[in-house]
Amino acid sequence: MTATLLTSILAAVFGSLQIGYHTGNVNAPARRDVTLASYVSYESGEALATVANTTLELRIIEEFFNHTWWSRHNQSMPDHSLTFLWSLSVSIKDFGALLGSLGVKCLADTFGRRNSILIVNALSVVGACLMFASKANESFEMLIVGRLVFGLFCGLVMSLNPLYIQEVSPTNLRGAFATLNQVSFATGILLGMVAGLETVLGTKELWAMMLSLSLIPALLQYLALPFCPESPRYLLINRGQESQAETALWRLRGPSDEVFTELEEMKQEAAHTQSALTVKEFFTKRSYRQPIIIVLIVNLGSQLSGFNAIINYSTKMFDKANFDEAKYLTLGVGAVNVTFTLVAFFLMERAGRRKLLLTGFLCLAVCNLSMTVIDSVLALVPELRSLQVLVVFFLISAYEVGPGPISWFIAAELFDQPARPIAMAFTSMLNWGGKFMLALLFPPLLKLCGAYVYLLFMTMALTAFSFTWRRLPETKGRTFDDIAAEFRGSEGIPLHNKTGFNTFP
Repeated sequence: MTATLLTSILAAVFGSLQIGYHTGNVNAPARRDVTLASYVSYESGEALATVANTTLELRIIEEFFNHTWWSRHNQSMPDHSLTFLWSLSVSIKDFGALLGSLGVKCLADTFGRRNSILIVNALSVVGACLMFASKANESFEMLIVGRLVFGLFCGLVMSLNPLYIQEVSPTNLRGAFATLNQVSFATGILLGMVAGLETVLGTKELWAMMLSLSLIPALLQYLALPFCPESPRYLLINRGQESQAETALWRLRGPSDEVFTELEEMKQEAAHTQSALTVKEFFTKRSYRQPIIIVLIVNLGSQLSGFNAIINYSTKMFDKANFDEAKYLTLGVGAVNVTFTLVAFFLMERAGRRKLLLTGFLCLAVCNLSMTVIDSVLALVPELRSLQVLVVFFLISAYEVGPGPISWFIAAELFDQPARPIAMAFTSMLNWGGKFMLALLFPPLLKLCGAYVYLLFMTMALTAFSFTWRRLPETKGRTFDDIAAEFRGSEGIPLHNKTGFNTFP
């Protein structure tokens, strides 16, 4: 552990802190009751769902839309237009994230890992400035465009961060440090929830300032990250700059024999890999097929196992269970989220990725089964509402100890250097796409299936558990080249060994 290494990682995760903040702050501000026509609007980070002719809380930002429309047309905005604009403003971030994911490979291979993070940080600054200026300029278009620009930042940085962190970290701390990206994201969600409360910044006068506070970590990143070294693996394997790679390693590791050992390991990996890789080659190369399937199942299993539905609808769920001040109970959800990402940080290099994923998926399946049972009988046995809260907290802890953080960085460990940026872009698309799919399907599924919707999440969690048990190798404490060797053979990894199932070291 060196000061340079720690500074490099902390400076990088300022990006995920910004994303978490803008995920949490839009959920909170809601102030007065109005009756709207039947509609359903939804989005993965900030979900809102209603049914016909129900009374719901009109959000402050919706009031801003209506006020702006009145100033232009001297009449109130029609309900369907208001609904559409709100839905667009919250969902466009995920759309931007999906688009941003497409640029990961080009940026990472052209400008390097560190420089790419600095470049895309400008998107966050521009997006926050547009959102802040929208109120003064009475322009909801600026708010929507700001959300889109910030979405591009989300899709890029949630791939670039794990890529940079894994490549600068020593092998024995690689997974733990990659988990800090999720710790920062969860912390940002909690800070956003707090900032969005009416007693803090979630008011008609201060909401624009609330949306601009992400400029603080963006500025801190610009002050710290330029003084951190570039990824040594990028310098040596991608650029062939051995002397610069060695200098970066000395800064990251300090005076140690590990520098020469790690440098030699990178040279061996470079000898096994091709200099460049296209997207078509990535998806057609035989040795990449198994890791691609692993990344697909782990990420979709993570996103479609119930966590996002619980996070998005926790306040509504607690309201339905007749809890007073449900929004403050939702803050408890955010606090548990942060706590167990920290638990994952300390367990990652002790238990390993495989055990944490298996434990997490199995616990998620049990929690979803419990949610089905409790939600089915809650009207008959209202005393079970406290147990429901405990199950929600346990589900969140199970997700954050394993599937949550690991799904974001496992691709960086399973692929060699040329494929790693494409694999991280693929990971980002799966994660953001999974969130969007869940947000799109959960409201109608909840209306159609009721409490039994959690059985679908249980099925997905069990599928991911089964596949992880049979196919995922343990990556803890192993070099990138050693892990890639598992898949380098023409047949990929074996489905079974002599004992009947795959027990990777």
